[in-house]
Amino acid sequence: MKVLLISGGSSGIGRATAQLFARQGYKVYEMSRRDAMPSDLETDCPVVHWQGDVTSALDCRRVVEAVLSQEGHIDVLICNAGMGIAGAAEFATSEDMHRQMEVNFFGTVHLVQAVLPSMRSRRNGTIILVGSMAGVFAIPYQSFYSASKAAIGSFASSLRNEVKGFGVRVSCLLPGDVKTGFTAVRKKNLQGEDLYTHMSDSLRKMERDEENGIPAEKMAHKLLSIAQSRRPALFHTVGWKYRLFLVAQKLVPATFINYVLGKMY
Repeated sequence: MKVLLISGGSSGIGRATAQLFARQGYKVYEMSRRDAMPSDLETDCPVVHWQGDVTSALDCRRVVEAVLSQEGHIDVLICNAGMGIAGAAEFATSEDMHRQMEVNFFGTVHLVQAVLPSMRSRRNGTIILVGSMAGVFAIPYQSFYSASKAAIGSFASSLRNEVKGFGVRVSCLLPGDVKTGFTAVRKKNLQGEDLYTHMSDSLRKMERDEENGIPAEKMAHKLLSIAQSRRPALFHTVGWKYRLFLVAQKLVPATFINYVLGKMY
């Protein structure tokens, strides 16, 4: 039985992914800050929950060691845990900025570092990092979220070349607008909206796009496809519109793309 460890698997994309992998016969371990797994996940599919905070390297090592002690191996690691802040960059607090990077980027790094020794020794394993299209096309009033996701993309690119000689595969999924509970829990700092007069409208448009976005289940199926591929590509996305955006990013001047994003948001 193949073993999946996923962070942030109790809601949104992570939850849909944990359910799908379990239905496909994987032994699924989920790590999040929740005290317990949602009851419907416990009954619908055999997902094992471990409480832990990805910002703690100690927690990540503890969870990985616990899974390895029970299963002996981890075949797939999906680093999905994340959070978002929004607002004008000028007024972002130091606490929010650091929290954004600690959860999204360093949380990813902590889990990768914890699982790599096992995968490297077995000379086999797949690591999938969940980035964002916002890491490629930075969105106004989401400066630090975009920066954290851009860092994940760069980390995936570098890591892929570092570990391929050990039989470890690395890919990065770049979701666009996805309909999940992430929208409702995003932290918004509206300080300075009297100066940045487009900010509130921009955030409302962004939230509408997310609420009408791609279902999380489609992202889960893409993650399963990546995990089952022998030679997965480095970057993946879901939806023809976002695939087109990635092609355009290579062909169209960055200044023009940035201008369009400014008009959109």
